[in-house]
Amino acid sequence: MNSSFLHFSSITKKIWMAGLGLFLMTFLLVHLSINLCLLRNDGGEWFRTAAHFMGTNYIIKGFEIVLFGGFIFHVLLGIILQLKNWLSRPVRYRVTNKTPTPFLSKYMIYTGAVVLIFLVIHMFNFFFIKMGWVGSPVPFLQEGEPDFAGVALYLFSQPAYSIVYIVLIIALGFHLYHAFQAAFQTFGLDHKTYTPFITRFGICYAIIIPLGYIIIPLYFLI
Repeated sequence: MNSSFLHFSSITKKIWMAGLGLFLMTFLLVHLSINLCLLRNDGGEWFRTAAHFMGTNYIIKGFEIVLFGGFIFHVLLGIILQLKNWLSRPVRYRVTNKTPTPFLSKYMIYTGAVVLIFLVIHMFNFFFIKMGWVGSPVPFLQEGEPDFAGVALYLFSQPAYSIVYIVLIIALGFHLYHAFQAAFQTFGLDHKTYTPFITRFGICYAIIIPLGYIIIPLYFLI
């Protein structure tokens, strides 16, 4: 009974983690569409308008809380499941398991840690400025709100920041590559008819989304 409960609990954690992962992947697409506004030759006005809307709209602000909660929960579940996996096999088996394991699945916890580092840097440069916990590298707007367009343009004009940003986004791409397919497998959507499509779509997503983010610092570097 106790063993069955623990087994069910583990499956439940994986389902929650997969669902939150797909939710965060959707947010990445929305966030990218806003970031691409920086590529317009308008001094960041489109981006500034979008940032103002997101910072003043109560629905968006409520969604922001859900987003942070979802990400924190996703990270905690990942750590718990990984620790449980390590503790269940403290010593390597003498005979290698012949079941093929996707290469990136072995390193999901590490690519996830890199993504977490990226989020901390991102929050330090944007969210913490909005909360007034750190100073802004550029003057605030007349309305008293942070000039996030100015902050983004300033940061991407720094070669060191742009290079670190690109490296972290590449790690995000590796994380997404396995996470997308693993999420659908967790939901039981693993079938010879549509699994190849899910795999191809996941590969495209893991390439196009990070590439979209990388284009922005490259634009300012080159």
